[in-house]
Amino acid sequence: MPGTRKLGKTTDQRMAMLRQQVTDLLDKGRMETTVSRCKEIAPMAEKMITLGKAADLASYRQMLSFITREDVAKKVKDELAKKYADRNGGYTRITRVGVRRGDAAEVAVIELI
Repeated sequence: MPGTRKLGKTTDQRMAMLRQQVTDLLDKGRMETTVSRCKEIAPMAEKMITLGKAADLASYRQMLSFITREDVAKKVKDELAKKYADRNGGYTRITRVGVRRGDAAEVAVIELI
């Protein structure tokens, strides 16, 4: 686990949520969620892109063990790895957009650069 934020969930619930959010971010390229979740998602998404850049079977299987959908893992390996081939990290950007009306949680947008 990259950070120490528990996000109000047990370990298995938290990991399931983060895996799904990383998968959605890599699939769509952009998502809106709370700032603390963004800070947890960013290093995981960057690790998946770095694994996709390695382009060997072991890295691909490691990606598949974390990403919840096989088509997204293929997209990371084929498309995103080529897009970020000459970039050494820093594949995501977090932009704060304000507070959520219902619970006043600080909301941010995380996107792939």
